[in-house]
Amino acid sequence: MNERRPSRPQRGRPAPRKQGPRRPPAEDPARRVALDVLRAVRQRDAYANLVLPDLLRRQRLSGRDAALATELAYGASRAQGMLDAIIAACLDRPLDKVDGPVLDCLRLGAYQLLRTRIPQHAAVTSTVDLARADAGSHVAGFVNAVLRKISEQDEDAWMAELTPDRDSDPIGHLAMRTAHPRWVARAFAEALGDKGSDLEAALEADDARPAVHLAARPGEISADELAAITGGDVAPYSPYGVHLPTGAGDPGDSEPIRERLAVVQDEGSQLCAVALTRAPLAGPDERWLDLCAGPGGKAGMLGALAATQGAHVDAVEQAPHRAKLVERATEGLPVTVHVADGRESGLAPGFDRVLVDAPCSGLGALRRRPEARWRRKPSDVPDLSKLQGELLTAALDLTRSGGVVAYVVCSPHLAETEGVVGDVARRSKAQVLDAREFFPGVPQLGDGPYVQLWPHRHGTDAMFCAVLRKP
Repeated sequence: MNERRPSRPQRGRPAPRKQGPRRPPAEDPARRVALDVLRAVRQRDAYANLVLPDLLRRQRLSGRDAALATELAYGASRAQGMLDAIIAACLDRPLDKVDGPVLDCLRLGAYQLLRTRIPQHAAVTSTVDLARADAGSHVAGFVNAVLRKISEQDEDAWMAELTPDRDSDPIGHLAMRTAHPRWVARAFAEALGDKGSDLEAALEADDARPAVHLAARPGEISADELAAITGGDVAPYSPYGVHLPTGAGDPGDSEPIRERLAVVQDEGSQLCAVALTRAPLAGPDERWLDLCAGPGGKAGMLGALAATQGAHVDAVEQAPHRAKLVERATEGLPVTVHVADGRESGLAPGFDRVLVDAPCSGLGALRRRPEARWRRKPSDVPDLSKLQGELLTAALDLTRSGGVVAYVVCSPHLAETEGVVGDVARRSKAQVLDAREFFPGVPQLGDGPYVQLWPHRHGTDAMFCAVLRKP
């Protein structure tokens, strides 16, 4: 009979681990990616939506980790002003005296504490670990103390403490609560003609994560077919649009995108491009022009529509690298790409339809470009509106008598919209058409003659469209 071996003595064994929440790893991959995005935006004015996909690929993140990295990077970028106000309230020094890498960590940690369901201990400990790794052990105590102080109140309590009074400063109140610069909130208020519930709804919608919109290529696939393949829903207004469900993953991985049967494009952009083709014309309808074509979304839509109607599109783009994107987006379509300044394109006049999708402040697409609201300044607008006026004037010069021009910007700022169109129309004697007629089925378009789309009313970016006829 085998004897039992004597058991090892208990002395010297490590004590059993205590049960409780595990300490997050020092190099949590999702948080590392999010922090690197914030750093790239701060240090080199990078675009979060361009930096993030590359970092996710490099770290080989997918699924829940990729979703967490995206939420933290975009969310902290979008809420930066609000986060900075709360962080500043917890400091014993001015915010601009905090080193950049440390401030990145504080923003990342504060966002987790205030706008996610991540447990407090995980948010604080993981952020302190990142700060220690990037800025040194001497900052760990500082970051820990600031985040602990932030965690003493939730977002509503902090807003009650820091937000201006709604009655005396309604724009400042809503700007702080929806994480917008005051000047952007004021621009929205002026365009809406409202400082109350309508402005609040617009700013809240602008602060929410947007749905992904697809555009089916006309003549190749219908919106119904695209929705069936992708599991999305047919868009309410665009005849070519599909809305993907939240959390559908990378739309670039879907077969219709790979096969060039569809592209990612906001429904508002689709509607504005299609509006140009709906304006009635007398005489020929064969020469179309996209005067500011990069990166090619609207040029692709116009090219596909032109192919079904026997027309040809000339697409002008000043930047060579963006012109290549236009070429890629319009491959196989009746589109000729020209590298030139739209104000001096060198093209022969006589176009029947011209699209001016002018460079703008982008205030209408802030929900898709999370860091943009803190990057743009009020001083940017005068130079942009001057350029927009010059481009619209050039477009009218290239249009034949009786031809039409659609002026489009992704901004509700009155200086970039009604101001530009009104000035050019007066000087050129162009007829401003009622653009609402070219947006059939779209509600809440106001009194015209312009069309201003809104996230809270239409689920689109805040696109502006005016349609002019050359006398």
